[in-house]
Amino acid sequence: MRTTLRIRRAAVVFTAIGALALTGCGGDGDGGDKKTDEGGSTTGKGSTPSVALPKLDGEKLSVAAVWTGPEQANFVKVLKEFEKRTGATVTFVPAQDPIVNFLGTKIAGGQPPDVAMIPQVGAIQQAVAKKWAKPVGAEAKAQLSKNYAKVWQDLGTVDGTQYGVYFKAANKSLVWYNTKAFENAGASEPKTWKDFLATAETVSASGVTPVSVGGADGWTLTDWFENVYLSQAGPEKYDQLAQHKIKWTDPSVKDALTTLAQLFGKPSLIAGGADGALQTEFPASVTQTFTGGDQPKAAMVYEGDFVGVNIAQTKAKIGTDAKVFPFPAVGAESPVVTGGDAAIALKDGKGAQALLTWLASADAAKIAAEQGGFISPNKGLDAAAYPNDVQRTMAKALIAAGDSVRFDMSDQAPQSFGGTPGKGEWKTLQDFLKNPKDIAGTQARLESDAAKAYKS
Repeated sequence: MRTTLRIRRAAVVFTAIGALALTGCGGDGDGGDKKTDEGGSTTGKGSTPSVALPKLDGEKLSVAAVWTGPEQANFVKVLKEFEKRTGATVTFVPAQDPIVNFLGTKIAGGQPPDVAMIPQVGAIQQAVAKKWAKPVGAEAKAQLSKNYAKVWQDLGTVDGTQYGVYFKAANKSLVWYNTKAFENAGASEPKTWKDFLATAETVSASGVTPVSVGGADGWTLTDWFENVYLSQAGPEKYDQLAQHKIKWTDPSVKDALTTLAQLFGKPSLIAGGADGALQTEFPASVTQTFTGGDQPKAAMVYEGDFVGVNIAQTKAKIGTDAKVFPFPAVGAESPVVTGGDAAIALKDGKGAQALLTWLASADAAKIAAEQGGFISPNKGLDAAAYPNDVQRTMAKALIAAGDSVRFDMSDQAPQSFGGTPGKGEWKTLQDFLKNPKDIAGTQARLESDAAKAYKS
């Protein structure tokens, strides 16, 4: 996930939503190093490390990821601690989407990074199929077994062999809102889609545009669709569509697009209207919601916990100026979607394997968690490490969900359909945002692209 934040990826969908009681969460945690009921203890200054790492004095390693801005800076802090503990030197290599294409160029040029952070399950599978990825070693496996639910281990497994170590996760079923805008409008947090639309109208009547959409990044639109579809069509249909066992021309897709059009079809409810949304990248969709005092460009923005990274670039404080509620229920329950990034080794050697071991440890997770804008799937991480109650509550919900997870469908899809800018699902949903009346045409284009990608 990055500041352009293509966190569409490696996503997982939880159907047990009740655990997410995010309404009104606020306040700062002490971030201290102590035990809680929600997780094991992690190490702090002067504490014994929870993971043993080899001495790598003089060894040079590189790690490629698509992260930029604060997200990259926070990850570099994790790498710096690895350097301190091992004596190695680690270089961060900025990558571009699609990362498989970027890595292919590096490998063809004889300069693959030692480790890459992979944002899609399908991309891990591609890296294995191309014989780029190296199996996870015994030490990293031990950390995975100790610290991760089986589902997170399975996410990084291909044909029974462990290749990926999931370092970062994200709860992607959240609506963040500007509390001043809500207070001025007399609006309250909605629980259903019907209530959400009514709340949007209430905010609009107060003179503030209700919803910010980062439509320039097509992955945000796949997330909108997936949340609506899961809640409305249910898990069984969701799984079928994710595997292309039913077509995108199925009536359930029509229903979800029709629901989404109730928002996308009202330009007055979206900051800048459709044209403005299509020119707004994800980071700006967040910052414009939390700047401007009593007159922000929008009152609400949908996306995951990682929104906190971008809110931190404003003067707004999470828990007071910025609060969050679960994605509204379209059907019987609200959906919960999470994403994640997995580390894979592209080179043989002790250094790459040591880095995987480090990233699977609670110590590494603690460093990242303390920065904010991050959620770890590592159940060994003490929840006290998170900087505020909002982050802490989201993290606890993810850990509590355990193995009750499903993949985000765009991340299960071939990259050409579910993960490429300007193509496939991303492009078609951008076209849909511009013309939400064309539901049948949208379905036809989605199915045509999916059929080619899945070779069905």
